[in-house]
Amino acid sequence: MRGPLPSDLPKSRDGYHWTPHDGVSQGLPTLAAIRPETNVNSPRQVYDVIVVGAGYAGLTAARNAVREGLNVLLLEARDRIGGRTWSSNINGYAFELGGTWVHWTQPHTFREVYHYNMKDELEISQNYTTGVNHFQLITSDGVKTMSHLAEDKLLESAVKKFVDIDGNLGRTVMPFPHTPAYNPDVAKWDKLSMADRIEQIKDDLTPAEKAALEGFVLLCSGGTPENTGFYDILRWWALGFYTYQGVIDTCVTFKFHCGQSGFAKRFFDEAAGSKKFSYIFNCPITAIKDNGKTVQVTAQSGRQFTASRLVCTIPLNVLSTIAFDPPLPKAKQEAVKIGQINLCSKVHAEIRDRDLRSWSAIAPYDKLVYAFGDGTTPAGNTHIVAFGADLNPLHPEDDIETTKGAFNHLAPMDVQRLVFHNWARDEYSQGAWCMFAPSVGTTFLDALRARHGNILFANSDWATGWRGFIDGAIEEGARAAQMVQQELVDPHPTPRTQIVGSKLMFPSIILYEHSLLAPGYSRSYLCYMKLRSKVQLQAPDPKP
Repeated sequence: MRGPLPSDLPKSRDGYHWTPHDGVSQGLPTLAAIRPETNVNSPRQVYDVIVVGAGYAGLTAARNAVREGLNVLLLEARDRIGGRTWSSNINGYAFELGGTWVHWTQPHTFREVYHYNMKDELEISQNYTTGVNHFQLITSDGVKTMSHLAEDKLLESAVKKFVDIDGNLGRTVMPFPHTPAYNPDVAKWDKLSMADRIEQIKDDLTPAEKAALEGFVLLCSGGTPENTGFYDILRWWALGFYTYQGVIDTCVTFKFHCGQSGFAKRFFDEAAGSKKFSYIFNCPITAIKDNGKTVQVTAQSGRQFTASRLVCTIPLNVLSTIAFDPPLPKAKQEAVKIGQINLCSKVHAEIRDRDLRSWSAIAPYDKLVYAFGDGTTPAGNTHIVAFGADLNPLHPEDDIETTKGAFNHLAPMDVQRLVFHNWARDEYSQGAWCMFAPSVGTTFLDALRARHGNILFANSDWATGWRGFIDGAIEEGARAAQMVQQELVDPHPTPRTQIVGSKLMFPSIILYEHSLLAPGYSRSYLCYMKLRSKVQLQAPDPKP
C-alpha cells in the first residue's frame, strides 16, 4: 500500500538537480543506490551464472536463476540498479529519470506487480479535473489552444492516417505485433522512415494534424523524422490495440507512486535474500571470453570472474565497447554498429503554477517537443515532465537558462526545480529506450537475440513484445534465465505432452514446470494423470 516516501536515501552519482538556491549538482538520492557496493569477500572459483548489468533484464535473470538454486554473480557498472529505469525521491516525491509507465496488458510487468503486491501503488499521471484543462499546439504559425477532447480527436485522426497502410489500421499487415514476420509484407514497410510515411500522406493531413503527428512520433522515437523507422511506430500502435487511446493508456498513463526504483528494489532484495546471490557494483567490464566450457569476464579494474554461463544485458549502443572472444557473428556485429537511434531528453520541472497540472503541449520543432502535468509535489507545486528529441537536441546540464527557456516557450512557468538524466551522454546507455532506424527490426532482430556459445544476450532492445519498455526487459531476463535453467538445472527434462496422429498422448506421470506459464518461475510439481474416456494416456515412445 501507499505510504510516505523515504527521503533519507543514499545518492547515486547519476542524474542532475537544479534549484535557484543551490544551482546545478550531479547525483540524486534514490532507492536504487546499493550500499555496500558488494557482498563478495572472495569470489568463487566458478559461478554457475554471471549476469552483466542490473537493469530489469539483469535483475530478472539473476533473481530467477537464484530461485533455481544456481550460484549467481551480478556485475554492474553503475552504483545503482535499474539501468535506464530509475527514480529519485526528492522531498517525498518520486521523479522518474527513465522508464516510467506500465500497464496491465504488459504481461511480464504485471506478473511482477502481483508477485510483489504492488497493484495498489499505481496512480494516474494526468489530472484533467482542475486548472487550465487544455492542450496547446505550438508551431511557427503560433499557439493553438484547445480542449483535451479536441487534442485527442486531432491526434487520433492524424495517427490513424499515419498507420493505415492496409485499409484496416495496420491489423492486416501486422496482426501479431509479437511476431511481425507472420506477414512477410511487413518488411517493405520497415524500409520507410517517419519522414517517408508522412510524405506519402501529406495531402491528407491538415497543417495541425501534421504538426501534432510529428510531435507525437518524435516523442515515441527520440530521434529525427529521417532516422525514425515507421515499423517501430507501427508496432507500438499494434501493441496499443490499434487505437490512439490504447497507445496513450499503455505508454504514458499509469506509474508507481513509489517510483520505478521501488519496484526494481523488490527484484534485487528477493535475490539478495539468498546466499547464492553475489553482486559487485561500480564494476564496468571490458572483455568477455568464452573458453568453451566456461566464460571469463574481465573488469575495468583488471579483476576476472568465471562462470558456466553468462547473461549479457548491456544495451545495444554500448555492446561495441566490449571485446568479445571469439568475436560476435557478422550479423550481430553489423547490428551493433548501426545501433538504435533514440537520443531523447527527459526533463522534470517543479513549478509554482498549480493551474498547469491539467495542461499539455506539443511543439514538434522545439527543444522540448511534448510536455504535460505529471503530478503534484508535497509542497503543492505542479510537476511537469517534458521530452525532447534528437531533431533539436537539448543537454540540460550545459545551460540551465536554455532549459528553463525551453519550458517557458511552451507556457509561462515559474520553475523552482529541474531534475534530469542525460541518457544521450550516458556512457553505459548511449541513448534512451530502443527505437530502430528503417530496415533494422526485420533484418537484425533474430541476430541480436541469438546466443553466442555460452553467452546469452538479454535486453529490452531486442525483446519481441514491448521492445524498449520495462516489460520487454523483464521478458528478456526471464527468457535468459529459463535457458540457463534448462541447461544447468534440468538438462534432461521429462517429456511434455505430445500429439501423435489423432491421439492426445501424455507421460503417465508428467513433470510440470510453472515456467510454462511464467518463464523463469519454474518450481516443479508432480501431477498424476488419471485415465479418462476418449483420451489415451501413456508414455510416448522413447526417441532413438
